[in-house]
Amino acid sequence: MKVQRYGDAEDVLRACTPSLLAMEAENNLFLGLLAGLVAGTTASNGPPYLAAVVEGDKVLGAALMTPPHNLVLARCRSAEVLSLLARDVRTGSRPVPGVLAEKATAELFCAVWEEQTGERAELTKAERIYELSEVLPVHGVSGAIRPARADDRDLLVAWTAAFMEEAGATQGDFREAAEWSVRGRLAARPNEGGLFLWDDGGAVALAGYSGPTPTGIRVGPVYTPPPLRGRGYASALVAALSQALLAGGRQRCFLFTDLANPTSNKIYQQIGYVSVCDADQYAFAGPSAR
Repeated sequence: MKVQRYGDAEDVLRACTPSLLAMEAENNLFLGLLAGLVAGTTASNGPPYLAAVVEGDKVLGAALMTPPHNLVLARCRSAEVLSLLARDVRTGSRPVPGVLAEKATAELFCAVWEEQTGERAELTKAERIYELSEVLPVHGVSGAIRPARADDRDLLVAWTAAFMEEAGATQGDFREAAEWSVRGRLAARPNEGGLFLWDDGGAVALAGYSGPTPTGIRVGPVYTPPPLRGRGYASALVAALSQALLAGGRQRCFLFTDLANPTSNKIYQQIGYVSVCDADQYAFAGPSAR
């Protein structure tokens, strides 16, 4: 058993996709970030960290990090495998601010990390992964979906930055991250990513998609300005976007919700999204109390 470093995302996809596909929904973020690195739509402030633990031809675990963001792990329940990845990522020149992974994987990695480094891991966000293969239509909401255009750019950046700030979805400057995200999605091919607006006499809600996997794609961000919430705009937009993605050839859509937001968890289930598993984000900070 050893850690294998990779020079680019295409090499990781070739090596790891068969093992990741066994739990595609749980690993949708990992697969999608790799696809985004290949397409140039995943932001990374410097070379990404790309590694897997292998035993012969078998991939036992995998990790990636796109600075300055958290380490992202594929689903893994082996402390030995996660320990090898923790030791390896620590040899790099970039700090590891935290980790994001399926709940049990994240908890196990944090225990390993605290043991190796003495740093404590603090839970910063508890999320849930959902998937959808059939849309339950939304009725009675005024307006319609439309693709975002280049002349929407300022609005798209402002709303994407607001979403990131609310969600704690990025490290670093929200505006800079939002500009990168919007620029990439406006330029992306339809099978890689995009942005849509719900229009009701003007733009009232935003939804995007990115991170294609072999059979699916991830929906997000989803944002409605606070004064316009409670009118069903986000539900209608996500339902319409999800239906368009399925009609375009995707077998399923994925999305992440914040478990601290019961409204979003409720509305997504009402349009056909089904819970897959929980995923946690942790930040590494200071010495452990142990």
